[in-house]
Amino acid sequence: SKEGAFIVRDSRHLGSYTISVFIRARRSMEATIKHYQIKRNDSGQWYVAERHLFESIPDLIWYHQHNAAGLMTRLRYPVGLMGNCLPATAGFSYEKWEIDPSELDFVKEIGSGQFGVVHLGKWRSHIQVAIKAINEGSMSEEDFIEEAKVMMKLSHSRLVQLYGVCTQRKPLYIVTEFMENGCLLNYLRERKGKLRKEMLLSVCQDICEGMEYLERNCFIHRDLAARNCLVSSTSVVKISDFGMTRYVLDDEYISSSGAKFPIKWSPPEVFHFNKYSSKSDVWSFGVLMWEVFTEGKMPFENKSNSQVVEAISKGFRLYRPHLAPMSIYEVMYSCWHEKPNGRPTFAELLQVLTEIAETW
Repeated sequence: SKEGAFIVRDSRHLGSYTISVFIRARRSMEATIKHYQIKRNDSGQWYVAERHLFESIPDLIWYHQHNAAGLMTRLRYPVGLMGNCLPATAGFSYEKWEIDPSELDFVKEIGSGQFGVVHLGKWRSHIQVAIKAINEGSMSEEDFIEEAKVMMKLSHSRLVQLYGVCTQRKPLYIVTEFMENGCLLNYLRERKGKLRKEMLLSVCQDICEGMEYLERNCFIHRDLAARNCLVSSTSVVKISDFGMTRYVLDDEYISSSGAKFPIKWSPPEVFHFNKYSSKSDVWSFGVLMWEVFTEGKMPFENKSNSQVVEAISKGFRLYRPHLAPMSIYEVMYSCWHEKPNGRPTFAELLQVLTEIAETW
């Protein structure tokens, strides 16, 4: 009965296969099972949607577990032959990601995030952590727990480390590395006029390193902005909340026409077609660089979301911040190419930023 539960079985036609997927009831339709035939082209490649071709059926399944791409939902839960859903933890040792709530001590409230209140806490009485409570109804929890296991495997010095989740009681808790200097946006605003250009560039390099790692691991952030980066006690900047927007249930936030949707950080293919990729993250990174070099200004501060959509669609782009030399503005601007394939990769951006840093 879980949305996205699926089974692959032999079709009636010899040598062909069908994926059967459970689709949960929605307002306009009852719960149903959709059947998709896996076809093979003349080159021997397998596909469900003709635009996405694969060398093997496991490759096809893996892709559609991460992207709906023509199906009504992603393939989320493989179903065993007895009709049982394999646990979301299949192939994953349970205790690695499940944190026992008795191991957490709450020290003090430090803010509230997209999903609920955030506390500074201690894990196993000595590790400082941030504990994020998830308000019921604010998040698609089942999907998130599945994704948390992927996110825990992401480990890089420029990503805020996810330590685990507490799912044994409500509310659900997410436990992450604690970052003493808080959110990058406030950090920039509070130190206005005090941060040297070298420091501003170093912030961009930190974030670019983390994003290059996500790009290499085929993981899309979807909401990269200064508000979603955190600063350590030694002023190292790390990326937070990667991939989390997929689990928000607030339409104001997830619909591109919603008041909270981050239009000002989004490229045309996102606000027109909801099409995310590492290259849409690159566009957002250009806007983040602009936030850094304006010391925390709001992009397009005098424009409404609909005016931004119109301006960007006509080719308008953010101006050069006075703290940004031309070489830096050129990097930002390259991120704002109308076409995704006209934008650099994070690997290329990292190389360019490193070269600029060496000349300063």
